[in-house]
Amino acid sequence: MPDVTSDPGLALRPFRAVRYDTARVSSLAAVTSPPYDLIDEESLGRFEAEEPHNVVRLILPENDYQEAAETLRSWLASGILTVDDEPALYVYEEVSGAVVQRGLIGAVGVHDEGSRVILPHEHVYPGPVRDRLALMSAMEANLEPIFLLYEGGADSAAARVVDDVASSLPPVLETATGDDVRHRLWAIRDPAAQARIAEDLHGRQALIADGHHRYATYQALRRRYDGPGPWDYGLALLVDSVAYPPRLGAIHRVLPGLPLSEAVRRAKAAFRVEALGPDLPAGLERLAARTDTAFLLGGEAGFFLLTDPDPVQVDRSMPEDASDRWRGLDTAVLHHLLIPRLWGIEDDERTVRIVHHDAARAVDKARRAGGTAVILNPLKVPDVLAVAANGEKVPRKSTSFGPKPRTGLVMRTFAAG
Repeated sequence: MPDVTSDPGLALRPFRAVRYDTARVSSLAAVTSPPYDLIDEESLGRFEAEEPHNVVRLILPENDYQEAAETLRSWLASGILTVDDEPALYVYEEVSGAVVQRGLIGAVGVHDEGSRVILPHEHVYPGPVRDRLALMSAMEANLEPIFLLYEGGADSAAARVVDDVASSLPPVLETATGDDVRHRLWAIRDPAAQARIAEDLHGRQALIADGHHRYATYQALRRRYDGPGPWDYGLALLVDSVAYPPRLGAIHRVLPGLPLSEAVRRAKAAFRVEALGPDLPAGLERLAARTDTAFLLGGEAGFFLLTDPDPVQVDRSMPEDASDRWRGLDTAVLHHLLIPRLWGIEDDERTVRIVHHDAARAVDKARRAGGTAVILNPLKVPDVLAVAANGEKVPRKSTSFGPKPRTGLVMRTFAAG
């Protein structure tokens, strides 16, 4: 297997997975969760109440991270969590309706910034990195896989191994979760198959689809420790985007301090504004029909479609060194013209809240706060790839690739490798 400390290529190393003993918990669905940054307080309380061993007690502990580390050690000692006997790569499949995604879970080699082996496409912020660094340092573990994409193809060696294993071997686990996703996992323990995957991946480049702050935390962990060790790798799901094209969803905004009437009034200074009435599905249909920059505003007074932004004002609001591709992103217009200049709001986690995918939920949150929901179309995958390849990063919370890996199905401790 390639060693990330001496080899610059993309490396996915076998490891001994930490997994729940299904005989000791009510169900895998009940002890797993979405990624930590998709869990709000309401969901957190529900997960904690449904099962005392839910993984949220490790990734989002009520008190300090040392207590969570003690919980992890306790669950390992009692057999709630078990460690696989030998290192493996794992084929992970998610099926959601007609969408099937298969990929490889392993320990990915962590590279320094600028290496161009693993490409970020979003900025990271110090606060979340400090938070995850405190957690991973206390745990000495990676509890959630980051989500990486690479361009392989159905004829690539890794893709053939993935599909051969999934079609010929019994899964080591299978479950369906409350979000109507079916999950299956297979172990690849054959050294020859692992070697074929390693050779295929070595010269490739991966894009971070989800987990920018966790990958930045992997980098910080590597800097923190002296010399080579398990911190040179981090838990990752690697998906071939040619064999299994990703689903790219939108991330909506809620501005609780901005009444909808005021948002509409100020937006008219740079946008064409059309009142649509109270029907959200009709508004979403009108938004989805737009191929250029457009936003749907929602709140107490119904819905309004924003289109045709003033190109002069757009141009003046953009960073001087931004590429044309970057300037054309809806989220660039949102974060550089609409929110700061027209609405006069500083974009932070308090003033601009995030809702993944669910437009109705965003509108409900805005109405309860007397504020404004901004509903967006998803960015286009070629735009995201082009921006990343150009060395640029899209504005924060621009993309939501999916389906995302379920947290708690497969974990990795430094002690287990």
